[in-house]
This record gives sequence, structure tokens and C-alpha cells, in this order.
Amino acid sequence: MCGITGWVAFDRDLTAERAVLEAMTATQLQRGPDAGGVHLEPHAALGHRRLAVIDLTGGTQPMTVEHDGRTLAVLTYSGEVYNHRELRAELEAAGHRFRTHSDTEVVLHAYLEWGEHLAERLNGMYAFAIWDTRREELLLFRDRMGVKPLYYHRTPDGVVFGSEVKALFAHPDVRPVVDLDGLRELLCYTRTPGLTPYRGINEVRPGHVVRVRREGLTIRRYWALEAREHRDDLESTIATVRALLEDIVHRQLEADVPLCSLLSGGLDSSAVTALAARSLAAAGAGPVRSFAVDFAGQSENFNASGVRQTQDGPYARMLAEHIGADHSVVELDAADLSDPSRRATVLRARDLPAGVGDMDTSLLLLFRGVRRHSTVALSGESADELFGGYRWFHDPATVAAEDFPWALSVTGITGAGTPREHLLDAGLLHKLDLEEYRRTLYREAIAEVPHLPAADPLERRMREISYLNLTRFVCILLDRKDRMSMANGLEVRVPFCDHRLVQYVFNTPWAMKAFDGREKSLLRAAVRDLLPAEVADRVKSPYPVTTDPHYPAKLRAELARVAVERTSPALDLLDRRRLTDALAPDTDPQSVRLAVDLALDFDAWLTEYGVTLEL
Repeated sequence: MCGITGWVAFDRDLTAERAVLEAMTATQLQRGPDAGGVHLEPHAALGHRRLAVIDLTGGTQPMTVEHDGRTLAVLTYSGEVYNHRELRAELEAAGHRFRTHSDTEVVLHAYLEWGEHLAERLNGMYAFAIWDTRREELLLFRDRMGVKPLYYHRTPDGVVFGSEVKALFAHPDVRPVVDLDGLRELLCYTRTPGLTPYRGINEVRPGHVVRVRREGLTIRRYWALEAREHRDDLESTIATVRALLEDIVHRQLEADVPLCSLLSGGLDSSAVTALAARSLAAAGAGPVRSFAVDFAGQSENFNASGVRQTQDGPYARMLAEHIGADHSVVELDAADLSDPSRRATVLRARDLPAGVGDMDTSLLLLFRGVRRHSTVALSGESADELFGGYRWFHDPATVAAEDFPWALSVTGITGAGTPREHLLDAGLLHKLDLEEYRRTLYREAIAEVPHLPAADPLERRMREISYLNLTRFVCILLDRKDRMSMANGLEVRVPFCDHRLVQYVFNTPWAMKAFDGREKSLLRAAVRDLLPAEVADRVKSPYPVTTDPHYPAKLRAELARVAVERTSPALDLLDRRRLTDALAPDTDPQSVRLAVDLALDFDAWLTEYGVTLEL
């Protein structure tokens, strides 16, 4: 995995702008600690930072392809294409010759053979840019589910792009400006495909290609969820899911560097880890290496609730013992999680305030521990959105509500008593009108959902809930995982985002997805034989948060310091009375945990990024 960036300008000579391109490329150092390079032409400048995973010596970028001494195309690429071997054989049969064993070179030659329609042939996670020197045009590609990020900013004569927006901000003509709509996008608990909170900065939508020519910019969608008739019976459906998962995990084990699996002891990560162990054993390799996160004092402080009935640790150990994994636990304490320097690192990774506190910090520190031993990790992300794992899939009131279902559940997941915007100024909240903004986005999303004409009302509604999760929620989690992992130079692969599996399960009737009346019935049936019964039957538990009472207390102490110093630009956004109440000795720190986290995030963000707020 890597970091990419670049600049196309049709009205200037970019060969004189090496310093700007190198500054943009340098912002991606954490994404690509192994090597870097730049390529400059009169109207195109491409930069690359490499995390070497496949063909460690042969995948140098930006990569060019020439014919008769003339450069035909230049590629800067981040990602993994899991069917690169099949594509290479097809391209060799068509006459292409390769210098390396990298998937990067396969992508470049695929472009020469199929043009922008190479995207339809790729199986993988990727974000890449190709400058076609023959046509003088740039193409930006992003994978179908949006696993890998890619952003761009239109300029008067071209475009600036990068894996992260910090690369764009290194360009002298791009400044961080956030207006009311941007702040709404930041706070509304959903993601609008194509938008970011920063004015003038867009993301390449998942499953889309952006083409930039002198005449302007155009966008083409090459993949989307489609409504298809599901003709398999339950037994065949379970078998198909299993076969797909076996093929997906096997493909995603390819690496020329150490690889591991992230193991929480939940159904999703246990399934991936067990399938990886089986595939490695069949190849005479292994054992699979697995990692989990835990918190100091978690056993003593844990209180079971309707949201979290069990701790992860015992189940992760049980699965590891069952499959013979080489298992390690990364343990964190309140001091690690509340350290302001950790918040700064998370902010620099995200380029935005998130307001989810230790959920980000613990993931960052988990990945830091994993990276000491592995360069690639498999993750169970996206199974809940695909197979119906969250509580909101199964609560009739939430299913019926005309809103994004997770937005109604977020405080329960995090364990906080008040919403994260609780400390924001009342006048600002009135102007933002987040509920109306979210309702508008909800209506727009619902209008996109593909339906089958004969579907009954329940099936129709559950298709909508599934679509919302797969297009408006999972992207939040994928972005979080990408940023926290790549901040440590760790590549995280997500088998449940394979587009073949996603399209198949999306069209599987809800009655099959929940055939035994539980969450993720279909997935559980497909992998039950690989798991201990206790793990297979475990009730879904969200990503863990620390239950150490010292954590929210430390947060509140940090916010008190910010309030006393009175120099923070974030104070202008906060309600002074609520801030005073939150800092009062008789206020339970846990009850305002999310709100305090967001306030501290805003303080760090506005201070470090020099954001201009136009509210």
C-alpha cells in the first residue's frame, strides 16, 4: 500500500515545480515509508511513496511504459489487485511483456490494453492515477467499495489530487476552508459520496473514474450495487458464500512481507482468521499470526450491557487456540489513550476531527503494535454491513424510522450519555440544523436504492437498510481503518469488501440473511465448522472502548486546561454554559465523554491546520 499525489496544469510548465510536488509527496511518507519518487512533464507532475508488499525490488513508482523510446503512460498507484496473475497471463497472451512481478505493472499494461475500462476487470482495493501522455489526460480510479481513499481539487487549468487531503494542502493554491455545509458533513454521522467537509475538495467516489482533460473534468461510474433476482436456495446460498470467502481469503494472503490477521473474537474476524489458517496450512505455511487489542483493567471495570454483553479477550484466545494461531495482545492503558500527542497523531492521520476518542486512538496504537511484526493484516471490517450484524438491522422501530439507522444508535455504541455535539454553541447548532441536513441526505440515498419489482414491503425495506449501510456507513469505518493503519505503514486488507461477495449477498433475501432469527445467520452458517461453538454463537459486540474511569477524567482535565488558557479557536464554537457544566465536579465525566472528545479534537484541528471557518 502506498500514498499517491499529483498535479495537472494545462496552462503552465510543471517541470519547474519539482519543489511543490516533492512537498506534496512528502506528506505521504507514513503511507509509504519504503521508497519515494516523482515524475514531471510539462503538464503533469506525479508523486509516490511506497509501502513495498509485492515484488519488493521491482515495483518502483511512478511507473512508466514506453514504446519506441516514447513514454505512453505514467502510473502512480496505491493498492492491491488480487487477480493480477490472471490479468498478467491474459495480457501476455495479447503480446504485452513485463519487466517486474508487481501488480502495479499489470495495472499499467491493462490500461494500454483496455483503456479506462480496465477498472471493470480489477479485483482488489486501489486508488491510482494514470497520465496518458498521448492524449494529455489524467484518469483517477477508485475501487468499488472505497477501501482506498483518493481526493482531488479542481483548479482553473487542471486538478490537484492525493491519497489524503494533506497532500492537497501542501500545494500553495489549496487552503483548508470549511463552511456550514462542510461542518454539517463533518457532524451528521453519515458520509455523502463524493463530498468532504473541506470546500472545493472532493473524493473520487467508490466505483468511479474521474477524467481530466484540457476541456474539463468528467466522471464515469463503472460499478454499483444492482438489484438481481436471487435464485439459489438456502443451502446453495450458504455454500456459495463459503466458496467465495475461501477464494477471497486465499487471494488476499499473497504478500512478500510478514502478514497477520486482526482477531477480536467476534464472528467476522474469527471467520477470516480461521480461513487464513486453513489456507496457509494447505500451502504448508503458517501458523497464522493474529493480534487483538485490550485495555488495562478492562476485566475489573467491564460491565455487561445490552450493547456489549461480553469482553473480546476470552473469545479471541479461544479461537486462536482452536486454530493454532500465534496470537498476541496489544494492551493499552488510560495514559496511552488520553495522551494529547496521540490525539495529534490521530488528527494528522485523519486530517479532520472525528470525535470518537479512544476508538481511534486504540486502533492507531493497536496498529503500531502490529506493525512491529507484520506489514499486512487481514480484517473482518464490513461483514456487519453486508450480513446484517448490527442491532439496528433487527430493531423494528429503527428499521421503520426515516433516518440513517446508525445515527440513532451512536451514543449507545460509544457508551456516552450525550451526543458529541452537546458542547457546541446553541446558535451554531440552530444554523446547522443537523437533523434536517441528515434527513435530506437520507432521502437522496433512499432514492438511489435499486429494487426488484415484486419485492414485499419488508424485503424492500431491508434492501434499503442494507444499501444505506454499504454506501453511507461502511465508508466511515473503511476510512478510519485506512488512516489509522497507514499512519503506521501497515496495509489492512478487507476480504468482506470483495465486490463479488458484496453483490451476491446484497441480493440475498433478508429471510435468508436472518434465517435463524439472529444477526449474520448466513455468515455464521457458512463458517460454523471452522469455529468453536462459543465463538460462532457469540452475540455481536461493537469495537471495544476503554471502561477505565481514569480516561474520561483525563479528557475533562485536558478540556479544563484549554478553557482556562482561553487561546483556543475552538472556544468560539462552544456553548460556555454547557462547557462550565461539563467541567463541574459533580458532572460524571463519562456522561459527556463524546462531547469532550469532540471539543478537544476541534481545538487540535483548528490550531494545527489553520482552518478558515466561514459560518
